[in-house]
Amino acid sequence: MNQQTIETKCVAIIGMGLIGGSLAIRLREKGISSEIIGVDADKDHAAKAIELGLADRMLSLQDAVRLSDVVIFAIPVDSMVHLLPVVLDMAEHQIVVDLGSTKAQLADAVKAHPKRGRYVASHPMWGTEYSGPEAAVSGAFEKKAVILCDLSDSDADAAEWTRQMFGAIGMHLIEMDAVSHDLHAAYVSHISHITSFALANTVLEKEKEDDAIFELASAGFESTVRLAKSNPAMWVPIFRQNRENVLDVLNEHISQLRKFKSCLEKENWEYLAELIEGANKIRRILK
Repeated sequence: MNQQTIETKCVAIIGMGLIGGSLAIRLREKGISSEIIGVDADKDHAAKAIELGLADRMLSLQDAVRLSDVVIFAIPVDSMVHLLPVVLDMAEHQIVVDLGSTKAQLADAVKAHPKRGRYVASHPMWGTEYSGPEAAVSGAFEKKAVILCDLSDSDADAAEWTRQMFGAIGMHLIEMDAVSHDLHAAYVSHISHITSFALANTVLEKEKEDDAIFELASAGFESTVRLAKSNPAMWVPIFRQNRENVLDVLNEHISQLRKFKSCLEKENWEYLAELIEGANKIRRILK
């Protein structure tokens, strides 16, 4: 999408960590924001956001909403559920966008709100294992997907500006309802994090000599456990909100692990090869 078509606005970002800070950088890079106002309950994060130039100024939530045209949530989803209705209460003309990894509880929290139309639910499928303002990077979100949920419940101007903003920072758009989003996110994102956390704990439990881990770790191991460095303050609320879907995919994952375990116990190498060949079909998705 041509970035010149998007209306430049004053943007308030609630949460100046990895996602919020990286989005702030992209909005500057693309000339989408006339000013970026930051909001962060962590005083150290607030100071660092100013030091790094992620925000022009840091204000209270109330002042940030009042002075901005767009309010973007980039905080853990449990806090978002409580704050989203509060911000909509304050909003007049403001567009309110969230960047959370779960959607159904957020949708339920504001479905009857009189200003529901000003809210656009989104989930940019980008992130790293790092957190805090220092983790913010230039060039984030490029060529990644962003899921926009329940757009029929959003006002036309709010939905269109959000579409244009994500298009301008290089993302391709996918639209679906909030319930479907949470189901799909459990399979393509949330289970990956649980697997990484579990593998890291397994290795740390079995390998007491840390030096051996560092010396023997290959690129494959590092990529597999990279997500294990992710912040629990972000991921526990995601697992809590998407518990049923995560349990569903986790049960299937455990079933698959049992198949591999059985092959090894019974020395069934033919079936083991079949399992691996079946897994190779993921190439159709990940080329």
